[in-house]
Formats: sequence, structure tokens, C-alpha cells
Amino acid sequence: MELSTVIWVSVAIIAVVGLWFWRHQRSLVQRAHIMQEAIRNHDLTFQLPTRHMFSGERALQETLNQLGEHIREQVNLGEVESWEKLTRVLTHEIMNATAPIASISQSMLCHPAVKGSELEEGINAIHNTVLHLNSFIDGYRKYSELQKPVPQSVDLCSVACEVQQLFNDVEWRNKMPESMIIKTDPNLLRQILINLIKNAIEAGAKALGMEIEAGPEGKVFLYVSNNGELIPAEARSSIFIPFFTTKRKGNGIGLSLSRRLLTIQGGMMSLLDDPRPDFHTTFLLQFPR
Repeated sequence: MELSTVIWVSVAIIAVVGLWFWRHQRSLVQRAHIMQEAIRNHDLTFQLPTRHMFSGERALQETLNQLGEHIREQVNLGEVESWEKLTRVLTHEIMNATAPIASISQSMLCHPAVKGSELEEGINAIHNTVLHLNSFIDGYRKYSELQKPVPQSVDLCSVACEVQQLFNDVEWRNKMPESMIIKTDPNLLRQILINLIKNAIEAGAKALGMEIEAGPEGKVFLYVSNNGELIPAEARSSIFIPFFTTKRKGNGIGLSLSRRLLTIQGGMMSLLDDPRPDFHTTFLLQFPR
């Protein structure tokens, strides 16, 4: 082979390799930009593909994918701990304030000078308001004094079917395997599912569905969907805040409590931006391996 031919072939090979290397580097830069934007938008669910990558790059990308998931778990756990501390403080302070008001207003209602007077209606309104507030405080106590989970091997499919039998007035659309064993507290699991179903029914749902599938790293995903009223866009980021509610008669405990019950067991709960087909709302429950 002539020298000139060898040179041209070498140049062509270098050009092809250089072009591939340039495109590969651009792809890595684009990945970094996507992850940066995801973190900036507080979306830690990114899972970027690892195909067409060198072994070292693949290992780094897999670690970053897992890191986003671990950060999200820690953020959820931190939120739960913060709300626990806040509810304890609020419970104590509100009880200190309402106890004397309830006692004094009750005594005044029994006083002869108040009975039948113009003051009776106003004092009675104060007394009833305090009683309502005390009832609300009980919700705080239930929220802040939960039992500790006792994890054990549980068939998620069996528990889901058992809970569904408690609600025969709605249509169930399920996609579940015959069995899916997870490690969790069965009593808390039932409470979580019942809370989600009750919330859906209160939102006007006539059809609900459960889908169970195996996730990465041995995790298990449970999708709980319903066709009830849509959650307003402005409320989606607040639905897991304790005592936040969009319902007139709601106390805002159900969803925050359910998420907390799952989080203290190493799981996670989130509201999907894109619900399952034929449904308006889908919650994703993620159980650890």
C-alpha cells in the first residue's frame, strides 16, 4: 500500500474517531444539563439510560441515578421528621390555650346571669369553636403518636385484595401478579390503602385501580388510581402537608399520614404527574427491597 494511501486512511480513521468522540462528549454534557435542570426543578426521579457508554461511565451514571433516588428518600424522611416536631409543639401550645377557654366558657354558660341573655349566643359560639378546635387537636395527637412499624414478609397482592373487599360500592380495575412479597408492617399497609381509597371516594371516585409491578434494585411499585375529581394544579405540591385539604369537611390528615407511615418504613409515596390510563389521579407507593 502506498504511503499516501496509508496517510489518507489514517486521517479518515482519526476523523471518524474524533467525530465520534466529539458527539460522545456532547452527549455527556447533555446528560449533565438534564440532571442539573432536574435537580433545579426539585425532580429527583431522573433515570438516564446507560447504553452506549463505557464501563466507567456506565457505573458513574448508575450511581447518579441511584443518588437522585437516595436524595429524594432523605428529603421525604426529613420532611416527616420536621412535621413530627412541629405537630408536637403545636399540640402542646394549642392545648394550653384552649383548655382555660373551654372551662371558662362552659362555666359562664351555666351562670344564671348569662342564661337567656344577649351574651349567651356569643359565649355559646366561643364554646363550640373551642370544642371544634379540640377535636382538630386530636388529629394532631393521632398524627404525632403513631405506633412503631413491625415489618414482616407480606404478600402485597393479598393485602390489596383484602382491603378492596371493604369497598364493594366502587368498580375495581386491577393489574396484579398472583403474588408479590414485600417487607412491611401489614397493619400500617392496610391503613395506608384505606386512607387512599377513602380519599378517592370522598372525591367522587366511582372506579379505582391497583397495579403492582417489580421495580429496579428489587423494589416494588404499587399504583393506586381513581377517577374522582382532579386535584387542582395549585394544590398538587401541598397535598402531603399535614392538615392541608381542598375539601370542606376534610382535616388534611389522610394523605400526610399515609405518606408518613410509608416513609418510616423506608418506602416512598408520590403523586404522579401523568395518571394511569382511564384515571384522573394516580399515587405511586414504592416499597424497599
